[in-house]
Amino acid sequence: MTKTILITGASTGIGYETARLFQQRGWNVVATMRSPEKAEALAALENVCCLRVDVTDPESISQAIRQTLERFQSIDILLNNAGYGLVGAFEACSLEQIERQFATNVFGLMAMTRALLPHFREQRSGIIMNVSSIGGQMGFPLYSLYHATKWAVEGFSESLQYELEAFNIRVKIIEPGPIKTDFYERSAELASKPGLTAYDAFVAKVMTATRKADATGSPPAVTAQVIYRAATDGSRRLRYPAGGNAGALIFLRKLLPDRLFSGIIRGAMMR
Repeated sequence: MTKTILITGASTGIGYETARLFQQRGWNVVATMRSPEKAEALAALENVCCLRVDVTDPESISQAIRQTLERFQSIDILLNNAGYGLVGAFEACSLEQIERQFATNVFGLMAMTRALLPHFREQRSGIIMNVSSIGGQMGFPLYSLYHATKWAVEGFSESLQYELEAFNIRVKIIEPGPIKTDFYERSAELASKPGLTAYDAFVAKVMTATRKADATGSPPAVTAQVIYRAATDGSRRLRYPAGGNAGALIFLRKLLPDRLFSGIIRGAMMR
């Protein structure tokens, strides 16, 4: 029986490349996004269904799951990929921006997972794959809120795996490093506050370094390959570094004391 993957945030970047890869490998693909009418290239592919999902809208989640099960009868993998990035000095962030950051990256991911768990339990199988980041293992300047959400995803996923083992449901975390996507133009927001200029020079310096790192990052197709491997390796492995220098950075973060690792980050992003 052909397996089915449901992907959130599939309009571009990692989600889009993952949808294409799984389709090429013979899977049924449900590519969800806030504006599926813009996904003509994906929708034209065989066994690809493009549906509207806003992960902050519970009704859109329920409707997409119903439509998926009506068409493909089962769902084997949930890839929680939808994300929003709030970048900037914490003091410059509004309460609305803070709430949106967590609503998309944490509460939306949890809502998708919670909605699919009854189906996975009933069929006694399933994989929940959560796209985190190397920022779920370490912190970079100006990313305090974005990293807070990714650390939350890491903790949520690591704990959740234990309670789902009895139902043959696996949990996996994908941790991309720098990726060449349009994330900053499409899904990221630089926080600013009228009259607050004290951080301007610091923000300019860090953002220059950040954009340089992203310009030399891996294409999203590399992370898609890691996601496919995680989906098909048959293991209970939890974490998968993906692309760029993700594996090396995560290894260094675990190996080095805080003082030394923080010095590396300061040297790379603040000088």
